[in-house]
This record gives sequence, structure tokens and C-alpha cells, in this order.
Amino acid sequence: MNILLVGLGRWGERHLRVLGEMGVTLWVADVSPARLAWAVRKGVGPGRAVADYRAALAHVDAVDVVTPADSHYAIARECLAAGLSCFIEKPLARSVEEGRALEAAAGAAGRLVQVGHIFRFHPVTATLREALWAGRIGQVRYAAGRFSGFKRPRVDVGVTHTDAIHYFDLFAHLFACEATRVSAIQRDYLGRGLDDLSWTVVYYGDVPAVVEANYFVPGIWRDCVIVGERGALVADYGASVVTLHLGEHLKRDETWEAVETGKEELPTRRDEPLRLELQSFLDACSGLGPNRVPASDGVRALAVVEAAARSARLGRTVEL
Repeated sequence: MNILLVGLGRWGERHLRVLGEMGVTLWVADVSPARLAWAVRKGVGPGRAVADYRAALAHVDAVDVVTPADSHYAIARECLAAGLSCFIEKPLARSVEEGRALEAAAGAAGRLVQVGHIFRFHPVTATLREALWAGRIGQVRYAAGRFSGFKRPRVDVGVTHTDAIHYFDLFAHLFACEATRVSAIQRDYLGRGLDDLSWTVVYYGDVPAVVEANYFVPGIWRDCVIVGERGALVADYGASVVTLHLGEHLKRDETWEAVETGKEELPTRRDEPLRLELQSFLDACSGLGPNRVPASDGVRALAVVEAAARSARLGRTVEL
């Protein structure tokens, strides 16, 4: 396949490497001459490196959009209008309105949009889902996810939009349930007009999930905990480790006791999530598999982002 990669930033670099390893004929587009020159040095043919992505649309089969979120809508609309399926890094767009417009444009063009919610393809997620479906911890009571670390803030969208959204989509995927209500606290400590710290409680039916995201905590934290009636699953996405803790609170006479009954590290594969994600997109484009993260899922994640912003602004829970 001929694939156009639009955007050669830090994450675009990873897409270029993986797509190159997968053997596609790669076109690249970026407004920076320096980034285009870098791509050529990495093996992209000089004639397939363009400053304007529109110059390549007639030569490719599909488009991989890895640009700032505030440009996703305009780029993807034009690519879909040209009859090309699109992989769009998360978030799908800046707003639910834009996301729905892209979903409609894909339907009108008869092409697909796959959203880059990469946690769906992480081996840790597969292990968590298998354990949940097998009933290893019984009925889920609540969950918590943390996507934090001391790093440079993004300038296109806030931290809820870019980082917390990972868990908004992940928990919907794991619990097979859409969000029903949201309560959030957000802060703009850097005074940029964008949130740089957020705590969000998202209810998936009766299961509350607490999601923390910020740019300030030292280290890199990509972890979650899912607590059930018979134990808990503790997952570290950075280390690709899932630990099952078994135990229950049992009442004996008038006293509650915490009884631990076992601890087990569950097997987790070591596949690269980005490779699995992009292979899924190529398979869907070729009719070899389903679109595993359609635009509608990206819209649902954006709906939680927008509800969190309303909740933080109004100081109350927002229904979805």
C-alpha cells in the first residue's frame, strides 16, 4: 500500500519507523523543510516528501494523520473528500461537533476513520480484558487510572484532552459500557488557557473510574487499578506488567477482616502497540479485518472530555 504520513513530530517519527518496517510505500508531508530532509535521510524517497500533504493525495491509498489536534479536522476532511481512509491520532478532533462531522464525512465517502486510541492495542489491555471476562476479580466495583509525568505541555489541547482521554476510552473498552456521568476538577496553573492538571470521575454504568492527568508529577506514570469483589488487577503500562491480587473482606462475628488469598503476575505479550494498531488500520483498509476503533468511539471519548470541562466549570456532576 501507498501510505501518506502527515506530521513528522516526535510521535510522527515513531509512525515513520513502524510503517517503514511494515513494508508500505511511504509518502510524508510536513511544513518543516528540516523534518522532510530528516525523513529523506531515513529512507523516504525525495519525490515522496512534500510540504503540502494535498500534493500526495492522488498517489496514495490511505492517510496517517499525526499532527496537532487542532489540525485533524481540516486535514482529515480533505483526505476523506479525496476518497482516502484515514488513521487519525487521538484525540479525533478538538470537539464532539468536529468528530461527528468527520464520522459523517467518512460515511459519505464510503471510507473508514480509525482513531489512534493506542491503549486498545497494548498487550496489557488484552491481559486485563481476559482476566475481567474470566471473572478473576468478580464484579467490578471501581477503577482508577493515572497518566502523569513532568513534561512539556502540549499547546493545542489541554491535558484532559490529550492524556486523560486514554483512560476514558480504555475503561469504556474494558467494561463494554459507555460513560453515563462525569465529575471533574481542572486547573490551569501555567496560565495558558488550557488545563494542565485534572481529576475526573467517570461513571460507566454503576462503576466509577477516577482518572488523574497532569504535567507536574515527577517520573512517568501510566498505570491503572481495577477493583472487584474478590480482588484487584494492577496494571503498569510502562513496564507491561499486570498483577492479580486476590482477597476479600470477610465478616467474622462483628469484625471485618481483610483476607488475602493470593498474588499472581499474569502473562503479558511483548508486541509493540503501535505496530499492532497500524497493522489493524492497514488490514481494515484492505478489507482483511474490522475497523477496531471507528470514529464513533473517538466521538464518545470526546464527549467525556467536553463533559469534564463543563463539570469543572460548573462545579457539579454532568450527565451524558
